[in-house]
Amino acid sequence: MKYAKLFSPMKIGNLEIKNRIVMAPMLMGFGQFNGNATDKMMDYYEERAKGGTGLIITEITRVNDLTGASSFGQLAASKDRNIESMACLAERIHKHDAKIFVELHHPGRQNVNLMVNTVPISVLCDKIMPKNLYSRLLYGGIVPIGKKLVEKDLFFRSAGPSRVEKSKFSESANRALSKAEIKKIISQFGDAALRVKKAGCDGVEIHASHGYLIQQFLSPATNKRTDEYGGSLENRMRFLVEIIEDVRRKCTKDFPVIVRLSVDEMYDRIRQNGKGYNLSEGIKMAKILEEKGIDAIDVSSAGYDTFNYWLEPTTFECGWRKNLAEEVKKAVTIPVIAANLIRSPEQAEQQLQEGIQDFISLGRPHIADPYWCKKASENRENEIKRCICCLYCFESMMNGAYTGDHGHCSVNPFVGREREKLAENGRNRKVVIIGAGAAGLTAAELLAKRKFDVTVLEKNEKAGGQLNLADKPPHKEKIYWCAEDLLINAAKAGAEIVFGVTADKKIIKSYSPEFVINATGAKAIYPESFKAENAVTVTEVLNGNIRPKNKKICVIGSGMTGLETAELLCESGNTVSVIEMADEIAPGAWFQHTDDILPKLKQYETKFYTSSKLIKIQKNRIIIENTKTRIISELPCDMVVLSLGVKPDNALYNEIKDSFKNVYNIGDSLKTGRIYNATESAYQLVKSIN
Repeated sequence: MKYAKLFSPMKIGNLEIKNRIVMAPMLMGFGQFNGNATDKMMDYYEERAKGGTGLIITEITRVNDLTGASSFGQLAASKDRNIESMACLAERIHKHDAKIFVELHHPGRQNVNLMVNTVPISVLCDKIMPKNLYSRLLYGGIVPIGKKLVEKDLFFRSAGPSRVEKSKFSESANRALSKAEIKKIISQFGDAALRVKKAGCDGVEIHASHGYLIQQFLSPATNKRTDEYGGSLENRMRFLVEIIEDVRRKCTKDFPVIVRLSVDEMYDRIRQNGKGYNLSEGIKMAKILEEKGIDAIDVSSAGYDTFNYWLEPTTFECGWRKNLAEEVKKAVTIPVIAANLIRSPEQAEQQLQEGIQDFISLGRPHIADPYWCKKASENRENEIKRCICCLYCFESMMNGAYTGDHGHCSVNPFVGREREKLAENGRNRKVVIIGAGAAGLTAAELLAKRKFDVTVLEKNEKAGGQLNLADKPPHKEKIYWCAEDLLINAAKAGAEIVFGVTADKKIIKSYSPEFVINATGAKAIYPESFKAENAVTVTEVLNGNIRPKNKKICVIGSGMTGLETAELLCESGNTVSVIEMADEIAPGAWFQHTDDILPKLKQYETKFYTSSKLIKIQKNRIIIENTKTRIISELPCDMVVLSLGVKPDNALYNEIKDSFKNVYNIGDSLKTGRIYNATESAYQLVKSIN
């Protein structure tokens, strides 16, 4: 077999896993108030089991309803009522010769204050109120009011080892747990593990990573206690060790126990050297855990304060942290599981062959393609829809937590819709799609699978549309994976993609289509008032038409496209200033993206001007106005790069919409947005066509 080690069996404790592929735990928000697995959640996990994965580890599963609930849509093992649905989930996973572990979790100080002490009330209200009434009340009124109270620290405090600074992500006021509370939580971990075992699941993973409660005890940055649970490494590990002992006592030694451990908090990566603990101490922790009898260690890194070093943006290199697993594997004899930003079967096999780890943990890749494993085993790896690390899964999950929605994926519109099947009733009816971007190619693949006769007309010699620009800033190459994978899968499904054809009414008519889909994308906004010899749009920079070097450049607009273009310009030796009309840089951008790029721009000594409106572009300067003070000022520059957003390129649609029977407009040419919006737009259209 091509990937011999990847598809060889291995044991965790006495339990044999059929291959070395593990689905990493990821909260997606498919649950409900009482913590029982919903049909949608079970569909989601079962689809990954069908896809050939050897071991599935569930999302964070709460052991405590009062201080330990992280989401209203979270799985729970905190009550006996959770056993039945978990047993159903286990049965569905086992049908496909896969194993299932449940990840036991408590958020500690990283909890959002809104969740503290509110879950039992939500469970009760949801039970006694008419169907969905409480949910509407919660997300429609209670949550918005609660968020305002949280912002003012007027809600219950999250609980951790000590009262310390707020977590970067949740920014929730916190308090120290009493010793009695610590003992109770330890017992709750053991009780939850026993429920997992009674449900017929195959093992548990104890979450001691990513800055949650157990890691808070491990870290001197968050554990300031002076009793037996704080101070020395032995004392800081006591909480975790006593949890393991309680689980063993209640579940017996033959029930596999894994610990997910951040072996390096990565504070040095955000220039806070000396804070927390590093790999050296993390290896000591791993050795102690092995001595305490755990069956495997799931190696991870960082926490919410160093977020990008465990949940990486697209700029991070594949395998960048594999040294962590490698060093732990040298120190222990139990199996080592690790993610290490692995995206391809080739990379996975290589890291196994090199002895870096024993199991390959795939988190976001399983969201993007539930059949990653099956495709690799059948030598169809080129058909895998790769995760492009855009972070939309996490962003949408977090935003959805306040509205009752779940996480979504930019490249897989079937997340949360695993039960939905598209009807194969195309009957070879002709469809012409104009544009081979994300929307056009998604529509092409899905319609071809529905047995339509699909032709895609693309004016360029390369697929991708806006993706051909989005992948040009430094280290953004993964973005273009989306176009490559959509193209391969559309062609595999039977769609014909024709390049170098600028579609018009006559060309479209020559195909005698029953359906015409316009997916011509978007174009950069370029106001007439700003047109000047020394002014260009980001498009001209990103497509390589303009290649300035050693110039003074002003970038107008600090959205992510503007910032990424600024980085590209800095890399070419230019001196860059960014002008933003809003009061902050990158307004509305997901924090991980700004955390990634702003330090890089600051290293280039990029200057930022907020609350600043562009008034006029002149030959060697621009005129800006401060929107607060109304002060007018000048900035010298050789070139102005406009990053003012994009607008739909719908000219062709307007031209042909009355010329054919069924004409549709999707993606950016309908409404500009992100990759997710394009693929979702295509999915919704394909589903609606009869």
